Amino acid sequence: MNIRVTRQWNGPWIWGFAAAALVWLVILAISGQGGGQTVSLALSLAPYLVIVGLGQMLVISAGPGNIDVSVGSVISLAGFVSVAAASATGSAAVGILAGIGVGVLVAAVSAVAILGLSVPPIIATLAAGLVASSITLSMANGFTAVPDPGLRSALNLRPAGVPLLALAIAVLTVLVVALLRRTVYGRSLIAVGQSRRAAERAGIPVARIIGSTYLLSGALAGLTGALLAAYIAPSADLGTRYLLDSVAVVVIGGTLISGGRAVPVGVWGAALFFILLDGLVNLVGWSTAAQNLLKGGLVLFVLFLAGGGDRTSGMASLFRRRSRTATATTTSTGDDTDG
Repeated sequence: MNIRVTRQWNGPWIWGFAAAALVWLVILAISGQGGGQTVSLALSLAPYLVIVGLGQMLVISAGPGNIDVSVGSVISLAGFVSVAAASATGSAAVGILAGIGVGVLVAAVSAVAILGLSVPPIIATLAAGLVASSITLSMANGFTAVPDPGLRSALNLRPAGVPLLALAIAVLTVLVVALLRRTVYGRSLIAVGQSRRAAERAGIPVARIIGSTYLLSGALAGLTGALLAAYIAPSADLGTRYLLDSVAVVVIGGTLISGGRAVPVGVWGAALFFILLDGLVNLVGWSTAAQNLLKGGLVLFVLFLAGGGDRTSGMASLFRRRSRTATATTTSTGDDTDG
């Protein structure tokens, strides 16, 4: 188990960055404009997708069937709540904490339904998301609060041309890597994702691990909503695109959709790829429907490749086990004959 956890960090994250670089070169060739501006814009937008993507990655890593489809609704609701709280208290920090709290609350509802009522995760998170969407629509009517100007200015800071938020989320990514590698929670999450039954037999508190993972996903989605609402503006559809995109960056970034392998750095590469891809399709005039079709196709393609790899790996493992069994049998037979 330890060997598998150590090796899983090598390799899969490279492809997202390679794809992002390729799309950047195509944009540069078509537009003929400075490539530095394109990269700077991508680094300004990618962190929001990375934050929610990291939370989705943790949930998906918990094993087959685990997914959080409430993240889009949480982002929209957290945006309104965060801006309202910051406006009422005059504190951007209170607004951010309020947004995170909303995400945790919605995730807690999902966790109770999943663990306490045995509701499938996709149904539980969908139901929680629908409730969040209803509250968002109610808040949107007559909403007059404006984002905190100080927080908006901070989100637009670019020391040495690099967005400050990108640096902050890079640090967050390192912390998530450390969480998965160095903590009992992280190792337990990977173990649960690899085999829930084996984890239970090993004494790992599976329900607690899964519940904590959904809460972390909700908190990160709430943080995304709070920051995104300050950067743009709160709206009822603020988080709509982040449901599909959060799953896509996780899969393209190298995390196994079947669980048991998390690649936080890969989320960055896939997020940059998606942001640049949006810029490319907008440049050539594609519609939003065509963009979503392209993204869905890419996810299916990656899943196909991943599935093929899993099957190949599984066959190789089966062959090795059979070879060891045959060798052991032959040795045993030889020993009996010699005796």
